[in-house]
Amino acid sequence: MLRRSLLLSPLALAACHHQLSVQDVNVRGLVPDLAFTMTDTKTGKTVTAADFRGDVTLLYFGYTNCPDVCPTTLYNLQRVQKAMGAAAEKVKILFVTVDPDRDTPGVLNQYAALFGDNVIGLRGSADQLYDLARRYRVVFSVVKTPVYTVTHSAAIYVFNAKGAPEFIIAGLDTAKPDIEGVARDLREVAQG
Repeated sequence: MLRRSLLLSPLALAACHHQLSVQDVNVRGLVPDLAFTMTDTKTGKTVTAADFRGDVTLLYFGYTNCPDVCPTTLYNLQRVQKAMGAAAEKVKILFVTVDPDRDTPGVLNQYAALFGDNVIGLRGSADQLYDLARRYRVVFSVVKTPVYTVTHSAAIYVFNAKGAPEFIIAGLDTAKPDIEGVARDLREVAQG
C-alpha cells in the first residue's frame, strides 16, 4: 500500500497543474512572496506589493536605454497579453529600473507607456532597488564609464493575485519565444 501511494504521489501532483511552457520555470515554494516599496512613475506615489493584490503581477528588471533585451521582452509580453484575450486585463507588469540615474520618473513612465497601459515603471532608492534585487536574486551592474554599461538578469517573475510566486518566464528576448505557451500559463494563473 505504501509503495502504491509513493508511486501515485507524483501523478497526483502533476494533475494539479498543467505542464508549463518550456520558457516557464515553476518557482512555487522557492521564491518569496511579492514584497517591495517603490515609486510608481505614472502617479508619483509610493506603492507596495499590496497595491497589486488581486492582479497577476509580473516583475521585470531592466532599463530604458537597453538596446535589445528589454524592448524585445516587453514587446513579446504585449504579444503574450494579446494571446491571453480577456484574461490579460488581470495582469500588471512592473518594470523596475536598474538604472535610476538615467531613468528619471518622466523617462521611465514614457518608456513603460510604449508597451501598454498595464506596464508600470517603478523606481526606488539605491537601498530599495538592492533589497528588491537581493530578495529575488536578480543580478545587475551599472558601470558608469564613457560607454556606460548596464547588465541585468532577463527573467520575469510571475506572482498570483495573492502575491505568491508561480513561475519565472525566461527567453522572451529570443527570436522565437513560445508566445502561446506563456499566454496559456498566465491565463491559468489569472483564472485562479
